[in-house]
Amino acid sequence: MRYLLAALLLLFAQAVCAESAVTLVRVLKSDHKLQLLSGEKLVHEFHVVFGANPKGHKMQEGDERTPEGSYILDYKKSNSAFYRAIHISYPNAKDIASAKSRDVKPGGEIMIHGQKNGLGWLSSISQRFNWTNGCVALPNRDMDVVWALVKEGTPIEILP
Repeated sequence: MRYLLAALLLLFAQAVCAESAVTLVRVLKSDHKLQLLSGEKLVHEFHVVFGANPKGHKMQEGDERTPEGSYILDYKKSNSAFYRAIHISYPNAKDIASAKSRDVKPGGEIMIHGQKNGLGWLSSISQRFNWTNGCVALPNRDMDVVWALVKEGTPIEILP
């Protein structure tokens, strides 16, 4: 039954993709939302969670914050420790310079991803609190849609 549901979600996502190519991913941290946009049109919106210390821009490795600003979704990683992952191009040159000026590492490996592999069934609980190390997490079923609609090279805007 799970496989049938996943297949139907993928078919639906492909049908939507044919109509509206995603041109921007927008994350609204204070609202816990990830939006897929085609031009100005909202295509999908999902509930997401962040790092355990979500307020403010990521300043350094280990601060458990999600970066804020404009980045690129530069590659997809299907063999992640989490269900499907799309890499956010953090840190950029400004982030690196800022960290260097404070003599700290900026951190990295910030992703949009599903649940920890094997624990997808816990998403009804885990999506109620911020638990990542700075990534953007959503239920696996929602990650299937994001994975299908978002192409590598798509811009992402992460807002407070």
